[in-house]
Amino acid sequence: QVQLVESGGGVVQPGGSLRLACAASGRTVSTYTVAWFRQAPGKECEFGAAISGSNSVTYYADSVKGRFTISGDNAKNTVFLQMNSLKPEDTGVYYCAVRQYGGIWSAASMYDYWGQGTQVTVSS
Repeated sequence: QVQLVESGGGVVQPGGSLRLACAASGRTVSTYTVAWFRQAPGKECEFGAAISGSNSVTYYADSVKGRFTISGDNAKNTVFLQMNSLKPEDTGVYYCAVRQYGGIWSAASMYDYWGQGTQVTVSS
């Protein structure tokens, strides 16, 4: 079992930045794939970014590419999402998810463990 706890959400003005953290416990996630998804009110869960633990390859949705950066700290068993140049459409609950069996997938159904989410609101 893997337990995931997200933190770092909040309210920020357009153009601002936030850094989300996903702290894992129960197992070391350094060899797993970890992804960030988000869900806006009334919308489906949307893939944002992922990092492959086996080779540190990263992958981003077009909507966040160039603005968001995913990275991992193996010593802390934590994955981060640095979000810059935030837009109102980035508002939503952000979830981290872990896939045990490798590969980077954008479908939420391919991930085995999920955190409880952290709210990000981008508003002036």
